[in-house]
Amino acid sequence: MHDAIVIRDMDDDPTGNVLHIAEHDLTKDDVLHALNDPEMRTDVSRTSGNAISFGETADGRYIAVLWELVEEDPLTIYPLTAYEVPRPGSRRR
Repeated sequence: MHDAIVIRDMDDDPTGNVLHIAEHDLTKDDVLHALNDPEMRTDVSRTSGNAISFGETADGRYIAVLWELVEEDPLTIYPLTAYEVPRPGSRRR
C-alpha cells in the first residue's frame, strides 16, 4: 500500500485510532511500516467484514491492521486498530 493515504486522528483524541492502536503497544509508525511491508497480505476480517492487512513492523513484530476504505481514487484508508498476531505457520503456545 505504498501509495495509500492513511488517515489518522489526533494523537490525543480519546476515541481516535491513534490511541486505540497505542492500547496494543503499537505506534502510527508501526502501522505504516506494516502496511508498506513488501510481504504484506490483505484479507477480509471474519468478525467485522472490514479489510485486514498483515505485515511486519520495523522491530520485527508481525501485526494485523484492521482498516476501512475511505476512497478508492486516490486510495485512502482509515486504520481502525492494529495488534500483534502469530506469524502464519507458527505454532501457538
